[in-house]
Amino acid sequence: QVQLVESGGGLVQPGGSLSVSCEVSGNFYRINAMAWYRQAAGKEREWVARLPLGGGASYADSVKGRFTVSRDNARNTLYLQMNNLKPEDTAGYYCTAMIQRQYSGGSSWFWGQGTQVTVSS
Repeated sequence: QVQLVESGGGLVQPGGSLSVSCEVSGNFYRINAMAWYRQAAGKEREWVARLPLGGGASYADSVKGRFTVSRDNARNTLYLQMNNLKPEDTAGYYCTAMIQRQYSGGSSWFWGQGTQVTVSS
């Protein structure tokens, strides 16, 4: 079994900062790419940031310059540092990881359950 568990969400004022994390656990050979998505109430899920195994982060235009994605491969954990938060950043934040279960096998995307981030005064 592979599990992704997000943590760190909460309530923050506009202009504030918050960090969320995603830990991967279970039996697998390697984590390849990891990414963050978010979904606001009544809207479709949208991509936020992506970080391949070899590095080279990419960001949605709406968060570029404010959000930073990073990963700790030793801890199998992905992070998202969010600065200068805006009310429109309010959403459930979901982690996804492309995981190779076995050395000779292919990879599949796994998802976490999400953590809520609310930006409000």
